[in-house]
Amino acid sequence: MATSRIVIENCAIATVDAHDTEYASGHVVVADNRIESVGAGPAPAGLEGVVRRVDGTGHLLTPGLVNTHHHFYQWITRGLATDHNLFEWLVALYPTWARIDEPMVRAAAGGSLAMMARGGVTTAMDHHYVFPRGSGDLSGAIIGAAARTGIRFTLARGSMDRGASDGGLPPDFAVESLDGALAATEETIDAHHDASFDAMTQIAVAPCSPFSVSTELLRQGAELARRKGVRLHTHGSETVEEERFCEELFGMGPTDYFESTGWLGPDVWMAHCVHMNDSDIAAFARTGTGVAHCPSSNARLAAGIARVPDLLAAGVPVGLGVDGTASNESGELHTELRNALLVNRLGAHGKRAMTARQALRLGTYGGAQVLGRAEQIGSIEAGKLADLVLWKMDTLAHASIADPVTALVLGAAAPVSLSLVDGKAVVEDSRLTTVDEDELARATRGEARRLARIAADG
Repeated sequence: MATSRIVIENCAIATVDAHDTEYASGHVVVADNRIESVGAGPAPAGLEGVVRRVDGTGHLLTPGLVNTHHHFYQWITRGLATDHNLFEWLVALYPTWARIDEPMVRAAAGGSLAMMARGGVTTAMDHHYVFPRGSGDLSGAIIGAAARTGIRFTLARGSMDRGASDGGLPPDFAVESLDGALAATEETIDAHHDASFDAMTQIAVAPCSPFSVSTELLRQGAELARRKGVRLHTHGSETVEEERFCEELFGMGPTDYFESTGWLGPDVWMAHCVHMNDSDIAAFARTGTGVAHCPSSNARLAAGIARVPDLLAAGVPVGLGVDGTASNESGELHTELRNALLVNRLGAHGKRAMTARQALRLGTYGGAQVLGRAEQIGSIEAGKLADLVLWKMDTLAHASIADPVTALVLGAAAPVSLSLVDGKAVVEDSRLTTVDEDELARATRGEARRLARIAADG
């Protein structure tokens, strides 16, 4: 079959490669689903099989954004418990979340994915851990929504087996048994995980958190993941309450507890990691454990400021996460570029905490590292997958900012003129090409109302 090429030229380019190579005016050639070349000036003359040429004048081209932590189902419970810390928020919302079903999850996943995609995300993940009895095929609904949206996707198949009667936070009818959770996770891996270079769907093993899962589920979950060759994900060190919980229940802090159950390593990434001491950071660096930094959610729930500059200095892989839209109602990742920079400058390192280019790296290459896909995505380099975003930077919103990377990170949200995933357009002129946004809005409103009625009826 003849090679089809897309040529994008006359745009500023931030490659986010190992040398942070940038071009004030450059080109990228896409051949089928791979980046064929990138460089300064116009594309080479005489290219064969060119099916599309894009004039990127007034635009910045970057790798697609990579989201490393999310809870899609929360899309239909946005705007609730807005003045709570994490534990209060979970207690308030678990009784509602425990009543979700397949149509609700399908609509919520569609809304979450669409919001991210139209804002420059080309690789998403969902940590789904609520599987009420009789709720249907929730994993299939989420994976199907990602396929329809057309963006690359990792489902972190979550689980909880420590209900309220065992000292956990979720109600008992919202948790699974140990054996049931492990079996369902393995079935999801067998049915959906693709280990190939250009995989669109991958699965991770993801028990929810220390205060909602048993030690045995963590241990056996880690064994399952390594037997199947997939990655591991969970929440860690998010709040001081979690640290106190681990000390009281296990006699050690979260990091030591995770290490005792096999949950540190280069195949592991954890969400939040706000309350970490020097020893914790050293353990993550020593083992190659990654972090999903979620600054907006951490601020929304008053969890604190993660030590991202110290994590990066130690060599810990760090990416960005939206987190669930019940604790980050905007639901898109561009906000996290800006907030990662701003929030971390409020911490101990002040103005030296982070630069705009470091923030962009967190949202692209850092996320690819955390998901175990840095060889395939996260930077604009020949041979990598064609997951690219062309940001429109010549509107009033950015007109007086000379540096396009600074404009993208610190300025208002830039419109997405074109987003390619696997070499295919998923966004054109700020609108999704794959799904009907208005139909998604109606569906998510309807399912949110239905869930609210069911929860009110008890």
